[in-house]
Amino acid sequence: MDVDVLVVGAGPTGMALAGELRLAGAPVLLVDKLARRSALSKAGGVQSRVLEVFDQRGLLEPLLATGDHPTGAAHFAGITLPLTRSRHRHPWRSIPQVVVEKVLERHLAEHDVHVQREHELTALTQDAESVTATFAGGATVRCRYLVAADGAHSAVRSLLNADFPGRPGTHTVVAADVRLEGHDTTSTHTRGEDGNWVSVFPLGVDERGRPLHRLSFGGPGRSLPREHPITEDEIRDGLRAVLGDRVRLLDLRYARRITNAARQAANYRHGRVFLAGDAAHVHLPIGAQGMNTGIGDAVNLGWKLAAAVHGRAPDHLLDTYHAERHPVGAAVLRNVQAQSLLMDQQGAADPDLIAARDLFADLTRLPEVQHHLDDVLSGMGIRYPMPNADTDPLIGLPAPDHDLGPVRSHELLRSGRGVLLDPTDRFADVAAPWKDRVDRAGEGTTVKPVLIRPDGYTCWTAGRDDEAHTLEAACRHWFGDPR
Repeated sequence: MDVDVLVVGAGPTGMALAGELRLAGAPVLLVDKLARRSALSKAGGVQSRVLEVFDQRGLLEPLLATGDHPTGAAHFAGITLPLTRSRHRHPWRSIPQVVVEKVLERHLAEHDVHVQREHELTALTQDAESVTATFAGGATVRCRYLVAADGAHSAVRSLLNADFPGRPGTHTVVAADVRLEGHDTTSTHTRGEDGNWVSVFPLGVDERGRPLHRLSFGGPGRSLPREHPITEDEIRDGLRAVLGDRVRLLDLRYARRITNAARQAANYRHGRVFLAGDAAHVHLPIGAQGMNTGIGDAVNLGWKLAAAVHGRAPDHLLDTYHAERHPVGAAVLRNVQAQSLLMDQQGAADPDLIAARDLFADLTRLPEVQHHLDDVLSGMGIRYPMPNADTDPLIGLPAPDHDLGPVRSHELLRSGRGVLLDPTDRFADVAAPWKDRVDRAGEGTTVKPVLIRPDGYTCWTAGRDDEAHTLEAACRHWFGDPR
């Protein structure tokens, strides 16, 4: 083999996956067809669950040190949910995708993992033992596993001829990074009676400390082909149609037309090839859910691939990637399509739709509704299907963070291994055969005994009959046979 894992695509998903593999000691090669990292911020925010993941890997402080990244409340279809602002340990933050990518690439370089650029994939074959990738110019790489993280127009997915069902884009809207005059640092979604609309949310500040915003707008007659150039005059007209002259364009950083296409790969696994991020699911970018979902894919898959590389993975482990992440992607597509409808992105100004949105806005005043929508958007409500999940509501959810005295439990996950919190030393003998892949901690504290996977999800809890037996079964299920 030339390398154990080849990751195609060095966006947030690909770099996060390469970091997970590196942490777990699995040799990885990360390639990208672009000559340099993109300067475009396709996403502008990081949700609570991904911030928690960055904290578990020691990346949160470097990320926050890159500038002023304000926190905020979640929104659904442009309707702010104020009760979500401080609901989680890490509230939503406005952090552009380019900043996330810069931090991830620097982190990889510090650990001697470098993006190999200008590598365009042209052919792909696999057999029972390996995958062979061929690049423009004729170079080939043979690997045990290959992961497609190469975006919505994935070359890997095309070469696999993988089913990618869903809806093609039916209209476009404009998204741009801009400096504005006359707009504060809050997120807004404003609709005109004629169907025109404008959304604005903060992106932090530029290199000179001046506020940046992500601006989106659309409406009747504004859906143009994706390749149609976007001018400053078009953006000024879009602003004026809804906000009049009170908000003015000062500087246009970049702009693109985005569609409402909604597709998801039927299978995330194709033998030794896996799809992740936009290669697996595409949708209208609302709430940065594409970037956040892609990073979630990477963190779920990384430790499982590493276990397979090291010969420790039980036979079913790699299949749990599709079983756990495909429903997550499907749920994201559903909520984005619902938001797009309620936001009337096509500008139909249908009275029935306006009535439905007004009623929905009334419902969002209820705390229970805000909390439910926050669970949907933040990633904190994602619950994976796991054995014995019906015995404890914690199983399958992100593990809570506990104060263990000298450290907090999330810091223990920086090893890339599983963690068993065993406060009374009851399970030392049971866990001992897995000590090379599960760390035991929490002695002398009052935490509930739990087993946490390397990706931060609870996969076992004490409190049931025959606890030693169920813990041993959980260790075998997630970490393989001890040897």
